Amino acid sequence: MPTHTSAPSCSVSLFDERVLADPYPTYTALRSTGPAVHLEQHGVWAVPGYAEVHAVLKDPVTFSSDGGVALTEQANSGILADSMMARDGEEHARLRQVLARRLSPRAVSKRREELSSRAHRLVADHTRTGFFESVALARQMVCETSGSLVGLTEPENSVLLAGTFDVFGPDNDRFRQALPEAAAMRAALERALSRETVAPDSLAAAAYTAVDRDKLTEPEAVALTCDYATASVDTTVLGLVETIARLAQDPVQWTRLRKDPDRAEAAFHEALRLDAPIQGRGRIVTRTTALGGVRIEAGEQLWLLYGSTGRDERKWGARADTYDLVRPFADRHLALGEGSHQCPGVSLALMQARCLLRALAHRCAHLAPAGDLVRALHNTVRGYTSVPVAVELSPHAGNATSPSAARRPR
Repeated sequence: MPTHTSAPSCSVSLFDERVLADPYPTYTALRSTGPAVHLEQHGVWAVPGYAEVHAVLKDPVTFSSDGGVALTEQANSGILADSMMARDGEEHARLRQVLARRLSPRAVSKRREELSSRAHRLVADHTRTGFFESVALARQMVCETSGSLVGLTEPENSVLLAGTFDVFGPDNDRFRQALPEAAAMRAALERALSRETVAPDSLAAAAYTAVDRDKLTEPEAVALTCDYATASVDTTVLGLVETIARLAQDPVQWTRLRKDPDRAEAAFHEALRLDAPIQGRGRIVTRTTALGGVRIEAGEQLWLLYGSTGRDERKWGARADTYDLVRPFADRHLALGEGSHQCPGVSLALMQARCLLRALAHRCAHLAPAGDLVRALHNTVRGYTSVPVAVELSPHAGNATSPSAARRPR
C-alpha cells in the first residue's frame, strides 16, 4: 500500500474500546482533519463527512463493494464472498431484484394492518406491569415480522446476534470471537432454509422460484435469503431501541410524538441519524480519484463513517447532536445507505417503526428510564443490550401504573 506523507493522516484506532464507547469526539476530530484521513493503524482511508460519503455511495463504479466491505481479507474473500452487499453492477442488481417485489413500498403497505395489530399486541403485553425492556420488545416485533416475511418457521431461533457484525472489522479479539458465531448462525439458517420447510409466498420461496427460472443458483438463493434474514433483524432492532431510549430520556420529544403520532417515522429517522446502527463499512477504490482534493490511489480502501455523517455540522447545523422530531429533512441521513446499496428492507423497517412507536404513544402517557442503559461494544455496529423503561399507562389503556411505582423485575 502506498505511503502517504502530505495527505491527512491519523494514528487513532477506531476500534479501541474507548472510541467504541463514545466515537463522536473522534469523528469530530476526523471531520476537522480532512475529507479523507489515512488511518495509520488500519491502513485505510476514513471518510467522515456527509457530502463525501454520499458521493462515494452514489458512485459504485469508482468505489466498489467487491472485495472491500470488510477490513480483513479473511472476511471479504470468505464469509462475505457470496453476499449481495459485496457485489456491484449487474450482479448486484440481479440478486437484489429477487427481493425487490416483496420489499417494495407498495408490498410493505399491504402489511400495515398486520404490523399495526402485532405492534399493539406486543406493546400491551410488554407494558402490562408498568415496566418493559426495550430490547425484548423491539426484538420480538422484528423477529416475528422478519420470520414471517422470510419464510422461517421458527424466527426467534434464527436471529443473528449483533456481535457477529464484528467480522466486518479489523483482526482483533472481537473479530476472532465473531468468526465461529457467524459461521454457526449461517449454518443454522441454511439448515432452516430448504424447499421443504420455507413458507409459501415468502422471500425464501421467491428465491427458490428464481432458481427454477435460472435467475439464481441454489447456493445464491440460500445466501441471499440468509443475508436478508440476518441483516434485517439486528439493524432494525438496534434502531428501534435507540429511538425508544431517546424518547424515554426526552419528555419534550415524547410529548411531541404523543400529540402527533404521525411523527413516529421522524422519531426513528432522528435516532438513526444520531446513532447509526452500522457505524462503518468499506469500499475499494477502482481508479485513482480525489475526495475533497485528497488524492487516493486505485486499489486503496475507504472506510465510510456512517456514524460520523449523521453528526456533520456542515449538513445538520449547529444542533447536529440534538434529537429533534421536527428537524427538517432528517430522513436524508445515510444510516440506511444510499444509491444502489441502500438497505433493501428500508420500507419494512420504517413501517415497523411507525407501527411500534404509534402503539407506544397510544398506550403510554409517560416513559422514563428504569435503570442503567447498557451499550454493547462492537467493531461496526452501535446499540444497546438493555434499555429498561418505566411507563405510566394512558387512562384508556387501563391498569395505569406510575413510573415511580414501576420496578425492574429481579
